[in-house]
Amino acid sequence: MTQTDIIQPYGDQTLTHVLVSDGSGEPRPGVLMFPTVMGVSPLEIGFAEKLVALGYSVLVADLFGRRFQPGADREAAFAAMGALRADRAALRDRLLAVLDTARAQDAIDANRIAATGYCFGGQCALDLARSGVGIAGVASFHGLFDPPGLPANPINAKVVAYHGWDDPMVPPDAVVALGKELTEAGADWQIHAYGHVGHGFTNPYAASMGIAGVAFNEAANRRSWAALEDYLAELFG
Repeated sequence: MTQTDIIQPYGDQTLTHVLVSDGSGEPRPGVLMFPTVMGVSPLEIGFAEKLVALGYSVLVADLFGRRFQPGADREAAFAAMGALRADRAALRDRLLAVLDTARAQDAIDANRIAATGYCFGGQCALDLARSGVGIAGVASFHGLFDPPGLPANPINAKVVAYHGWDDPMVPPDAVVALGKELTEAGADWQIHAYGHVGHGFTNPYAASMGIAGVAFNEAANRRSWAALEDYLAELFG
């Protein structure tokens, strides 16, 4: 298993993605992974390694152009996320550019790509699907659901969202609204909601952020990962 930094100039920034692959150089079905608000971290690299062991190649995307240190850079990370969320059209362009970079990697089969995302990254995965781009599917883990406020496109990617029902950032009305949005866009969609579960349930260190309703949940983490494995197997045969 290998990790390779993939450098992508973007505007006045330099994005440094991490390609995790089996090192063979052979193209595998690809997963484009969008991290949490804290950006590329050992958490996402660990998820990527698990996917590589299953036969995929993974590009862990750097959307911010910098690395944040947990705890020390929390406010900077939230500010950077806020800046991207403030212009969802520009964010969509950034996501599509990163997708192009993923497609250009020798270790990734450009015709067999899915996207996953966590928290803010979950919203990014949904926004990629909302663009209408022709990828196999997207999977959002405790993602933000609010729509981008852009003209609607038909959604060609299959969509799944793994969601904690007690997530304070995404109340039940927002879950219903996402289902309605995906239906109107013609998507093949699923929403898996886990009872008595809040935000950040895949992150063992989520509670250290000190935000009410943000905590790891072992059962939801295990169940959502098993569901993801089945989902990717369905997408790629």
